[in-house]
Amino acid sequence: MILAAGKSMRMGRQKMLMPWANTTVLEKVLLTLRNADIEDLVLVTNSEIARSITNFDVPVVINNDGEMLASLQLGLRAAKPSARAALICLGDQPQIEEGSVRSVCEAYQKSRSRLVVPSYQMRRGHPWLVIRELWEEILGMQPGQSMREFLSAHAAEIEYVNLDTATILQDLDTPEDYLKYKPAL
Repeated sequence: MILAAGKSMRMGRQKMLMPWANTTVLEKVLLTLRNADIEDLVLVTNSEIARSITNFDVPVVINNDGEMLASLQLGLRAAKPSARAALICLGDQPQIEEGSVRSVCEAYQKSRSRLVVPSYQMRRGHPWLVIRELWEEILGMQPGQSMREFLSAHAAEIEYVNLDTATILQDLDTPEDYLKYKPAL
């Protein structure tokens, strides 16, 4: 699942549609997930972005209020009934690496841990994975609660995948972030 419904307030413009090499920020995330063989993607985004994503055949769920928890809840509700887990990805992380995505998924395949979270220098990043048995708890969370709280409450259940790349921590919130991480053409 890709969470891409934010309002981009700090960026000052819709960051998901900003150029990224020969594509856009969001399309780069979609390409990375496809290249990592992630199937059954669900994109949670707003109406404006949904109209702009034409190069990908991916189910879209609309969240025009832009709240992260609401996006996650909508995405979980839209997942296929056969899904055993959800990989939670951010639409504003175009520099995420295929290898990072694969590492999180492979860790889950081997251990069947309830939560699998990538880590770089002892800091949690994205994408992370949560098993279906924990979805009801997330679906029951109220506005104002955060996924940070959820992960802290389940700290003992997290399997950390230590990675040697800071890209799992890097998202694009400000024009400075965009200029810092944007690939050179």
